Amino acid sequence: MSERPEAPEEQAPPPTGEVGPRELPLVALRETVIFPEMIVPLQVGRDKSVQALNKAVADDTPIALVTQRQAEKEEISSPSELYEVGTLAKIAQVVQLPDGTVRAIVQGQQRLRVSGFSQVDPFIVARVEEIADSSGASVEVQALMRSVTSQIEQYVQSGAPVPPEAAVAARNISEPGLLADMVAYSPDMSTEQRQELLETVDVVERLKLVSAFLARQIEILELKGRIQSEVKSEMDKTQREYILREQLKAIQRELGEDDPQQAEINELREKVEQAGMPEDIQARAIKEIDRMSRIPSASPEVGVIRTYVDWLVGLPWNVSTDDNLDIKEAARILDEDHYGLEKIKERILEYLAVRTLADTIRSPILAFVGPPGVGKTSLGKSIARAMGRKFVRMSLGGIHDEAEIRGHRRTYIGALPGRVIQNVKTAGSNNPVFMLDEVDKIGMDFRGDPSSALLEVLDPEQNNTFQDNYLEVPFDLSKVLFIATGNLMDPIPPPLRDRMEVVQLPGYTQHEKVEIARRFLIPKQMENHGLKPKHIELTDEALTELVQAYTKEAGVRNIEREIANIMRKVARTVAEGRKRKTVVDVKKLLDYLGPPRFEYGELESEDQTGAATGLVVTETGGDVVAVEVTRMEGKEDFILTGQLGEVMRESARAGLSWIRAHARQLGIDPQMFEKNTLHIHVPAGAIPKDGPSAGVTMATAMVSALTGIPVRKDVAMTGEITLRGRVLPIGGLKSKILAAHLSGARMVILPLKNEKDLRDIPEEIRKQIKLVLCDSMDQVLAAALRRKPAALRPPAPEIVEGSDSLRDRPAAPDKVLRGSFPPAEQPPAVVAPHGATG
Repeated sequence: MSERPEAPEEQAPPPTGEVGPRELPLVALRETVIFPEMIVPLQVGRDKSVQALNKAVADDTPIALVTQRQAEKEEISSPSELYEVGTLAKIAQVVQLPDGTVRAIVQGQQRLRVSGFSQVDPFIVARVEEIADSSGASVEVQALMRSVTSQIEQYVQSGAPVPPEAAVAARNISEPGLLADMVAYSPDMSTEQRQELLETVDVVERLKLVSAFLARQIEILELKGRIQSEVKSEMDKTQREYILREQLKAIQRELGEDDPQQAEINELREKVEQAGMPEDIQARAIKEIDRMSRIPSASPEVGVIRTYVDWLVGLPWNVSTDDNLDIKEAARILDEDHYGLEKIKERILEYLAVRTLADTIRSPILAFVGPPGVGKTSLGKSIARAMGRKFVRMSLGGIHDEAEIRGHRRTYIGALPGRVIQNVKTAGSNNPVFMLDEVDKIGMDFRGDPSSALLEVLDPEQNNTFQDNYLEVPFDLSKVLFIATGNLMDPIPPPLRDRMEVVQLPGYTQHEKVEIARRFLIPKQMENHGLKPKHIELTDEALTELVQAYTKEAGVRNIEREIANIMRKVARTVAEGRKRKTVVDVKKLLDYLGPPRFEYGELESEDQTGAATGLVVTETGGDVVAVEVTRMEGKEDFILTGQLGEVMRESARAGLSWIRAHARQLGIDPQMFEKNTLHIHVPAGAIPKDGPSAGVTMATAMVSALTGIPVRKDVAMTGEITLRGRVLPIGGLKSKILAAHLSGARMVILPLKNEKDLRDIPEEIRKQIKLVLCDSMDQVLAAALRRKPAALRPPAPEIVEGSDSLRDRPAAPDKVLRGSFPPAEQPPAVVAPHGATG
């Protein structure tokens, strides 16, 4: 509806149908339009409107009711804020309410036009001109009245939201203007349409306006009726089909017959309803079943849909196992299954303790990293048993295809979900212990990157809506306790490593291996071979000899194989009729397993010149490695052999540079470097080697070769060297010290900054090995060489008795390792075994 411009203060003579101007109190209406002859209750709350109403009552005058253009506007200060045409109304009744508002009943009498305001405060007084209807008894008016009356009857019959009596009232109205105004009672008419009707003074135009409005509303109501009829017809059809289907099922049951496809569809429907899926996923499954019901049973698409729905039905959407929150019982089960591994057991018990206090805690993503055979996989099974959860395992070794994790889309023939969803379905619960084995051996090629697909699986912020390519619906993995295992940390991509809580399993000590064999491996192999305690007994000496002389590993896998070898031989004697118990001692061990394969203590039997023993970490745990250096005539800088990586080569060059810079202090003739070449070789040349931790070992071997001073035979060392001769910290300390202990080393030289890591070393190892903490190469050489170089006189290492304090310095200055050296330079700190003396 177009708005008329604001009326100026000075008006032209009134047009036809208008009477002279007068001043009346004015009440602005919000979203309400009053018509002549209309009786309406009004709720008046604004102060100006209340005062205007009271003024009209006091003076016994009519009041001007005009609709404001913007309903949300609170204060009216200008005629432009109101519509130009309103209604002159008579006040029939006024009631003052307790909240200060006024309820009035008014009756419209005549249209009026607002020409301006003569007063704004404390209430509005407006100059108004009454507008008379321009009507007549022409044939056109009579025709329009009949048409409108007929339309009103049709409008009511079509279901309009007006009382049925409106049609009767319309037939009894003889005034054309009143008949047109009556249509304004329809709730389908908007405020703008009512105002347009009010401003239409000409009766003929007004009748045409309401006739067009009624025609539009009748069309809408008829369309609405058709839609409702179609919906009702469809609902009736669905109900009819359901009734007929039920009757058909009943008839088929009576006849002992059944439609196989229909029976399968009905069975699938029942399974979907009982599966406990979320509503949106259930709707998706029902939609697939409905599509299946419309496809001929011979179509291959039927099998595809059936397999898809079976997968949706088979998943444990709301099936969870109850966690065993008894901390003491869980600790007992963990100790019963595994010896040692205190850090991992403590982490699991902490999780259970928090679960008892907070039920909504997210499951941790753990990663067990350690050499083979230390019990990573079996520990996952033990954790599941302690928590009362199901256990599933997925091997990631050699996986190259991203679809192994996420599955294939259903467009492919033979498509299936990924192995994550498959294992969850196998578990039968949505909170199993899920072991991702060999996570460090995932491959990557043109088929995708499985490690990137695992990012969503192992991210607690995303895995609650994990979406498999085959299912195409989200599945909640946030309740699953994921445990990844691997031998090395480096091959695991950093984004994947960042999502996991890494727990290191460096390997077992000799004492731990003996205990594990006695408590777990021997009973297990006895049961596997059908033997009982009355048939066989392994002495403690034989068990220790087996661990030391027949195996060399971080875990216990080879120990179990050797025990199984012994059990087979004893089982044969029992099967042949032997009645007496077989006691396996050291001598019997030699008969069963042959000569020892390894020599406990593989270090040099004598002090060697130009040879030093280093410590490294491999996939199988810690190990000792020999570094050999020989001096020969030639002008070449130096030669490196043994499949050394670039980092290891740079460490050798850094060590040589430090030796040349300090040649005179070391008692080395600088001219020796001009006429001689050093050849550095690390044996086991078929095995690639790299890393900076052999820096001090190569530097010590070079100094020994150049000075002719032998290196102590019982010393192993590790540490990175800088050009200034500083010794920097290294990783894998526990694995390296365990390897040194197994090789028979009596002293291990370590970087001083690794002192904090010594707390992880078992007490039994610290009792047997002297740990020397060095900060510089001078201190390393003082501890490693059998005697000091001619020009080098650093103090010998101090020895600290006991291992309760890692950095205690002895009070007596005479507690030195060997010889007497001037106390001018800072000596290395030494952690000596219990009972050691200087």
